[in-house]
Amino acid sequence: MPTLYIVATPIGNLEDISLRALRLLKQVKLIAAEDTRTARKLLNAYDIETQLTSYHEHNKRTKLGYLLDCLKEKDVALVSEAGMPGLSDPGYELILAAIECGITVVPVPGASAVITALVVSGLPSDQFLYLGFLPRRQGARRRLFESLAEEPRTMVAFEAPHRLLETLDDAKEVFGDRWVAVCRELTKVHEEVFRGRLSQAAEHFVQPRGEFTLVIEGRAQKEPEINQQIKKELRELHRQGAGAREAVARLSEASGISKKKLYQAWLKATKGD
Repeated sequence: MPTLYIVATPIGNLEDISLRALRLLKQVKLIAAEDTRTARKLLNAYDIETQLTSYHEHNKRTKLGYLLDCLKEKDVALVSEAGMPGLSDPGYELILAAIECGITVVPVPGASAVITALVVSGLPSDQFLYLGFLPRRQGARRRLFESLAEEPRTMVAFEAPHRLLETLDDAKEVFGDRWVAVCRELTKVHEEVFRGRLSQAAEHFVQPRGEFTLVIEGRAQKEPEINQQIKKELRELHRQGAGAREAVARLSEASGISKKKLYQAWLKATKGD
């Protein structure tokens, strides 16, 4: 049975494509591309002559039936303008329709601006929240930020250059002057990653140009206070013969309180013993 391949393509550097992706792009009978000009540059670079057809935001309704008909007879590859199809682009509708029609859908993973920005940001990456493209209007953007004011996870979003400074200012107004990584033109010739406070980023990008991915720090969790129970546990560990390093390490892991803070409490709790 024919298959719809969801093929990740480079987000900038044409070398960032897998051998599997190249093989499948040559093997399928049709490639549905969000931007045929961008796709053609990639195909020409690797001497791939597979037929191209456009599938983007403005023709996704009229083109959907055609692509589903094609998938009755032949394999089709779906590619976005850059990165993994289906993330903030019209590929989602085709993927969903193919699944509903019982067509086999196979992912071919690769480059992603979201993950690339996250891992290079220096901010926590064990959990994160993807926001996609931020609202264009300031009111809607601020309402979104206000709904996320207490969000502890790192947040990743795309923003256009002409709205970057407004967005940084809005984020600072709502979140406070948090840490942010502003990633520009990832994997391209003019790649830049700025790390600093939101206010510093606004001062740095005086005339923003290129494609931007923002990685914004989540709300810092307030460190628990050292209560009577913690003090009691410190004294008990001391009576059991535990040293300061061992006792502080054990309680820090269990309570989430910093070792520095616990060490000061240890000195007070064991003073005179």
